[in-house]
Amino acid sequence: MKIATDNKRAFTLVEMILAIGVAALVLIAVNAVLFTALHLREVTTDYVDAAAPVDTAVTLMRRDLQCLVMPTNITGSILSGSFRVGSVNSQGIGDPVAAEIYTATGALGANAPWSEIQRVTYGLRNSTDGSGRRSLVRTVTRNLLASTTQDVSEQLMLAGVESVTFSGYNGSQWLNVWDTSDPYTVNTNLPLAVRVEIQMAGGNINARPEPIQLVVPVDVQPRTNTVLASTSSTGG
Repeated sequence: MKIATDNKRAFTLVEMILAIGVAALVLIAVNAVLFTALHLREVTTDYVDAAAPVDTAVTLMRRDLQCLVMPTNITGSILSGSFRVGSVNSQGIGDPVAAEIYTATGALGANAPWSEIQRVTYGLRNSTDGSGRRSLVRTVTRNLLASTTQDVSEQLMLAGVESVTFSGYNGSQWLNVWDTSDPYTVNTNLPLAVRVEIQMAGGNINARPEPIQLVVPVDVQPRTNTVLASTSSTGG
């Protein structure tokens, strides 16, 4: 009489230890890849969040400078405006600004039924949180014909800015002071190009970031001192 035997065999202790060890190594590798991917995502998100305001500010500055309005010799003309950079005292703004320009970037609307020409300034404002940091602010004046105090709207562009400098190129050098409204200066025309340099504030002087630079060519016909005169003739 034969006794039936079961040929099935279970895992040995050594095999179980090896399997657990391999699984642990796989989990460690997956965990490392996962945390690396999460860290990369956080770094990328922080970089994009930090770069977005800079891109917005640079894009808006470029658009304003590309649409500069040509100054004119006609006093009180509303279809033109001055170009002033340096330490400028602009009407309706308490602190001096780095630039005051007239640009054709205004959008017509039901609440703004004026010309597309608007006065725009760029300057720094002290932070109100007591940190001593400054912010780059853009102001816009739309109704240039207002008989009362002009309404100036303010837009925050960048926080944590150390300095902002506007320069005009006259064909041979960059000048940090330019005023087309001053008849006693030689720079009564628009510059050939405008350069903007924004220095962001860093943690310490040895860790200051590289300045943000923007150069915009000015493609506007310069004015002259020639007075246009019309002639009429009568036929006999």
